[in-house]
Amino acid sequence: MAQQPQTQAVRPKTAYTKGDMVLFRDAERFWLGLPGHTFVGRVERSWRHAHTGKVLYDLVELSGNRHRAGIDPDYMRLLPPADAMRDIDAAPLSEPDPGAMTPAAVAWLRQHLAQDAAALPVLR
Repeated sequence: MAQQPQTQAVRPKTAYTKGDMVLFRDAERFWLGLPGHTFVGRVERSWRHAHTGKVLYDLVELSGNRHRAGIDPDYMRLLPPADAMRDIDAAPLSEPDPGAMTPAAVAWLRQHLAQDAAALPVLR
């Protein structure tokens, strides 16, 4: 019987920049089954470890505004803006019931309608 080749997850090679939103998992807490192991953070800075030469990151945890230093990028994933804005981009604008739209889409529409009410076409 032929042995099946083992598959591995491919780790993305990403350089994060200040202001990027990322998902971070504290591997130690995760493997110990402890709560609070995964959070969303904003990249504040990057720096190179003096002994290993590995690039590490300092993050601000968005849920608690806590600073986390020396984060290994192997446990970070970029949160693309397109994912955060998908509900607005896909809002059912022709839907007669505004409640069918997500709250983010409604908030965006209200903001832009209030700013640019004069530019709206006249309803017939």
